[in-house]
Amino acid sequence: MTSSYKGLDLFGSGPHRFSQGRQGEVLVNGSVIGLYGPQTFAQGLRELEVFVRGRLVAPDEQTLWQIRDAIVAQLIHPPAPGTLIDLHGRSWEDMSFIEFAEQDRTDRGRVLSIGYVAIFRRMIDPFLQI
Repeated sequence: MTSSYKGLDLFGSGPHRFSQGRQGEVLVNGSVIGLYGPQTFAQGLRELEVFVRGRLVAPDEQTLWQIRDAIVAQLIHPPAPGTLIDLHGRSWEDMSFIEFAEQDRTDRGRVLSIGYVAIFRRMIDPFLQI
């Protein structure tokens, strides 16, 4: 099985893993909104984040750049949600691709590779929270 985002195999050139971010309630301390004392206000559930961490691998520099460019092409404004599927078939619907960060260097050997982190978020429409 391969992983995918919107049906595209963006990360399959090398090893990668999926993890979920923190989940739970967003809390605001009363002092942040001008109140004094030990007061905490629940603001709603966090938006789900899924992280993909791994290495992009290619036989040459040109191919590695093609893989990187294909990933970055999915970072659009405004974000258009899609389905994210991991290597085991677990899927997350309505995920927006919001960030892609490469490591600081390309490793060179028999193949070229570069580490990365990709972040996806299921954004909550504030107008539906009434």
